[in-house]
This record gives sequence, C-alpha cells and structure tokens, in this order.
Amino acid sequence: MLKVTGLYKVFNRGTVNERVALENVSLTLEKGDFVTVIGGNGAGKSTLLNCVAGVYPPDGGSIVVDGVDVTRLAEYRRARHLGRVFQDPMRGTCADMNIEENLALARRRGRPRGLSWGVTRREREEYRAMLEALGLGLEDRLSAKVGLLSGGQRQALTLLMATLRAPKLLLLDEHTAALDPRTAKKVLELSDRVISEGGLTTMMVTHNMRDAIRYGNRLIMMSGGGIAVDVSGEEKKNLTVEDLLKLFEKARGDGEEIPDRMVLG
Repeated sequence: MLKVTGLYKVFNRGTVNERVALENVSLTLEKGDFVTVIGGNGAGKSTLLNCVAGVYPPDGGSIVVDGVDVTRLAEYRRARHLGRVFQDPMRGTCADMNIEENLALARRRGRPRGLSWGVTRREREEYRAMLEALGLGLEDRLSAKVGLLSGGQRQALTLLMATLRAPKLLLLDEHTAALDPRTAKKVLELSDRVISEGGLTTMMVTHNMRDAIRYGNRLIMMSGGGIAVDVSGEEKKNLTVEDLLKLFEKARGDGEEIPDRMVLG
C-alpha cells in the first residue's frame, strides 16, 4: 500500500545550517498495516510523514501509494489518497463552520462540485450515527460551530473526517500530543477502533514509547534520519519498553541517548 524507496531529504542545503533529515530511508507498508513511528527530536519521523503527505518534496528516492507514484505530486493532489490528523487540534477542521458542514466537506473531498443542497437529510442521519459511535455526545450538536468544541472532541471529529472515505493511507501526526493524558488515551483508543474496523493502512508518529508498543502491528524507531529498529508480529506484541531500549542500543551502537520524553511521555 505504501512503498518508500531510498528517501533522502536535506534542509538548508549549502549553508552552515545544512542538515540531513532523511538518509536513504526505505519502508514498505502492506494493506492493513498499522505502523507506529517513534524517535527523538531530529530523528526524522515527522520529516518522513511530511514527505509522504507531500508537505516536503524529497531530494531523492520515491514514494508510491497503492501503485501510484506520488513522489512529485503536489500535496493537494495526493490528498485524494491520504487521510491525515494533525498534532494541533485546530488544524484539519474549519472552526467557523458547524459539525455537519465539516463532515460534508470531508465527504466531498476530491469529487466534482455542483449545485445541490449542502447537506441532505440522508447525510445528516448518517453523520448522526457516525458521531454517536464516538461516544462524545456530538450527535446532538450537528449545528454547533467546530470552534466551540474541546481539543479532544475536535481531534475525534478530525479523525472521523480523515477516515470518512476510507483513505488508502491514514497519517496520524502525534495527534494526541496537545491533549491532556486522559483525553489523549480516549482519542488513541478511538483511533485504534476506527483503524481496526476500517482495516485502514496507517502510519502513526508518536513520541511515547508505551503508546508505540501498545498500538499497531509494527513499530519503527528512527534515529539520525534512518530506521534504527523495525519490529512486528509476535516480537512487537511481546515487546516492553526495556526490550525496545535494548534493541535501540544494539542497532545504534554509538551511545546515543533516548530523550526522557519518549520513555516518560
């Protein structure tokens, strides 16, 4: 479903601030894979996600989504293949529009527009059922402005919007980092349920080692612009934080330290 080959990205090339963010990164996600990606600041995890999303053009390598080479495709053009939930709850939705209008926009993403009712009665009932399944009481607030929702409610809505049309690849960009622990746990559990029920191929970037271990069927730890650890299946299922630290130390072999935020987050 996703094939990244020899990805290379450099920031500030030719200056004293030049930094290699990704160096010959190759990665393949099969249909239905739920991969968690972890790493410290500057490890390359967010750069990898942003290159896949089309935010950053790579300086080398290729990105293929479901057989389509999107390497040089503009961000808005590849949006038809992707769903994304951002770290900032304020992104991904339109604050001045109400809940049902935001959902209607998500449903029409990538489709031709014409003259018709903005939200049909049938759609409204579908949206109400979808929102009821979230368990946040939003099904009774279809006409409420999204800007009035809490951060957790907004992230849950963004997740629903991102998966409304079953994207070929779902990108979760540290989507609970700005939430309090209790809300973050609820949004993560909701994400896991939506991904499982939809059989969605997913890449989730996180700074929390425990969350990276708990969710998904595969875990990747990045460091220095490359993949240092890649575990899946039974090995990941039985993984502990201590095991992951040992794997990282063995893979790196250079005494590199893991930020406390990743262990204690």
